[in-house]
Amino acid sequence: MSLPDHDRSAGIKPRKLADEVQERLLRLIRAEGLGPGDALPSERELMTRYEIGRPAIREAMQALQHRGIIEIRHGGRPRVAEPSLDGLIGQLGTGVQHLLAHTSSMDHLKEARAALEAEMARIAARRRNEADIGALEALLAAQEFATEEPERFLEIDGKFHRRIAAISANPIFETLAAGIFDWMRDFHVEGVRKVGLEALTVTEHRAILDAIIAADPEAAAQAMRDHLERANALYHQDHFQ
Repeated sequence: MSLPDHDRSAGIKPRKLADEVQERLLRLIRAEGLGPGDALPSERELMTRYEIGRPAIREAMQALQHRGIIEIRHGGRPRVAEPSLDGLIGQLGTGVQHLLAHTSSMDHLKEARAALEAEMARIAARRRNEADIGALEALLAAQEFATEEPERFLEIDGKFHRRIAAISANPIFETLAAGIFDWMRDFHVEGVRKVGLEALTVTEHRAILDAIIAADPEAAAQAMRDHLERANALYHQDHFQ
């Protein structure tokens, strides 16, 4: 099964050829019903099958690995990767960094985060159990203890928000909440950390948790929104005054 003649012509850039190989490999995975851990043909087999050189094969393989679709291990055949929402969110990092260079994009992300996490708090107040409450209490205690350790404090902050989202039992919600926090931490840390206001953050987290414990969905959502909108307002105050 060779590529069309026009794909092998001198006027086609190697990148275009690698794109075609990617599409064919994706069709191969679907057509043969390959799942996580299943092996793909070797580079040599693909070179023979598609009648093209090794560089285009490798470029296509590397692109699929970057997309989280296959795994490439030294000395072994490429295999279909295990699906991972966390991995997918992580792979978006470079694009997100470019996106967040624009103030309007950061504003949109913060607005989306506030809406998502307010709903996560609302759901958590409805569905939480004793184990959830215990986990959140432990995180809040650890965060209060870490007020003099900025990096540790921020790490626990992210875990607190992710744990609330996890109560939804929807892994997409949990991963999105964690991903947005991580993007802001990595590319605009001012959006998730305000030095000197650690005690206020702990107080606001306590208000969120108290509403969740009380099984009050609307109070939990409002406490979360107040918390995030306060942080957003401080960000704007620092950057636009």
